[in-house]
Amino acid sequence: MENQQPQLKKTLGPLMLWGLGVGYVISGMYFGWNLGLEKGGTLGLAIATGFIIVMYLTFTFSYTELACAIPKAGGAFDYALRALGKNWGFLGGMAQNIEFIFAPPAIAFAIGAYLNLFIPTVPIIAIAIVAYLIFTGLNIYGVQAAASFELVITVLAVLVLLIFAGATIPSFEWTNLEKNALPNGIEGAFAALPFAIWFFLAIEGVANVAEETINPQRNILIGFGSAILTLVVLCLLTFVSSIGVSGWETIVYTEAGAEASDSPLPLALKHIYGEGHWLYTLVTSIGLFGLIASFHGIILAAGRATFEFGRVGYAPKILGKIHPKFRTPSNALIFNTIVGIIALFTGKTGEIITIACFGALTLYIVSMVSILKLRKKEPDLDRPFKVPYFPVTPIIALVIASIAFVAITVYNPFLAVIYFGILAVSYVWFRWTQ
Repeated sequence: MENQQPQLKKTLGPLMLWGLGVGYVISGMYFGWNLGLEKGGTLGLAIATGFIIVMYLTFTFSYTELACAIPKAGGAFDYALRALGKNWGFLGGMAQNIEFIFAPPAIAFAIGAYLNLFIPTVPIIAIAIVAYLIFTGLNIYGVQAAASFELVITVLAVLVLLIFAGATIPSFEWTNLEKNALPNGIEGAFAALPFAIWFFLAIEGVANVAEETINPQRNILIGFGSAILTLVVLCLLTFVSSIGVSGWETIVYTEAGAEASDSPLPLALKHIYGEGHWLYTLVTSIGLFGLIASFHGIILAAGRATFEFGRVGYAPKILGKIHPKFRTPSNALIFNTIVGIIALFTGKTGEIITIACFGALTLYIVSMVSILKLRKKEPDLDRPFKVPYFPVTPIIALVIASIAFVAITVYNPFLAVIYFGILAVSYVWFRWTQ
């Protein structure tokens, strides 16, 4: 009977996968990361980001082995289920759903804030909800259309970051990186971890379109590898060029005593050129594409993760249905949108980001345990790509992710209670229905 059900449509090649991988993440270059400067200063966030870059490089290539060997829409859920059994599979899958469902509301709020600068009569929350409806509809329509759109806006978003770097580097001074570089001591580096993770959060979503990829065993490696390398370069370039303008406080606060801003790049350009300059207008307006790329892309990945959870019965079966005409996971996409819109009304961007990071780090930990277990459990499994320097590479990712998880739990105890509460309630439902 399973074979008679509609199947996800295979249309994606390596260029589309690169576009999705970079697109999922690129909004992290435009907003959110600078909130870590308030916690740790330039040096504190730099230390956190350095460790996180190592984690993502080692994690991504380890995760690629899993994605090539088990090319299924559930990503971490499918890997953990096969390697570690139902309970770990549930944990990995639920963590993945929390990450992918909670990241878009933070980005939607930023989209609303950006557009509100141009149409101040329209409330931020209204813009965010409209964005959800538009891009959920596009994802329901078809993965080829969704991925093609994602590729175009991702390329535009990358070009804007390069223009930003070109506009700010002439004003770069090394001494600006040293201003109040570690205001809260080494503890600030730990507190900044969620915002360092935000630079790269959701790159693993490439694995969730494996069932819709042509020759996934080859193309996922190309897409994953090129995407993470692109993102590391953009992260370092954006970090240095923006802070180097006038110190970290310039891209965090609009004025002394103000709340932390979600718009670091416009603040850097405003300091150099003023609000009326064409470069300020360009980055502020076209920079919106960076937010849209991640928002749209994570909605796409989230739909696949929730769909797989429903398809195997770990969530209500209705979420595992494919639209008979468009062959997309329409029910899962609609459910995720409803949850995301509810989260929007909290208005807490930083807190939503942190909850998404809890989910991401849990996913990374479970996935690295899965790859270690699968190498022993199924040594003959066809692995078109094997991570270099096994087992050192996944162990490095596992250790850093575990330390980061403990750190953000210590510095965000209330949000940790919310995260563990969501896991506990959903696990009770899972055990009750199995």
